[in-house]
Amino acid sequence: MKTASKRLNLSVQYACNRDGLPLRADFVRWARAALDGGGEVTIRLVEPDEGQALNAEYRGKDYATNVLSFPYETEPVVMGDLVICPAVVAREAAEQGKSAAAHYAHLTVHGMLHLQGWDHEDDAEARAMEDEERKILAALGHADPYAD
Repeated sequence: MKTASKRLNLSVQYACNRDGLPLRADFVRWARAALDGGGEVTIRLVEPDEGQALNAEYRGKDYATNVLSFPYETEPVVMGDLVICPAVVAREAAEQGKSAAAHYAHLTVHGMLHLQGWDHEDDAEARAMEDEERKILAALGHADPYAD
């Protein structure tokens, strides 16, 4: 039996103003913490208009959202794209009273779990995914993103 590689090949595309955004090294740390095995992942940071267009086309929702996940393969390594909208991340972090870095970490972990097949379509799946996110984020030194 062949063991999947533990290597993460992560590309970060800044399709928006990069001032104040996390560095590639930050995304690598967050993504690797959530990855079971190896992966080839692209994280694309976009302006709200691109995020809204992608959300409308692929999810039928006509607004920019925080993170979109596009899984391509899960075996032998995870392959997929994450699209993150910094304007939405900044707004949500402010509304939730958390640092932008903590919110980027959460959304990266959340997206990486989606790329590996995790979902939150029903209550049981949502609880399991949220528990996994809490565990990973705690290991990264971040507070529970779901705490009130």
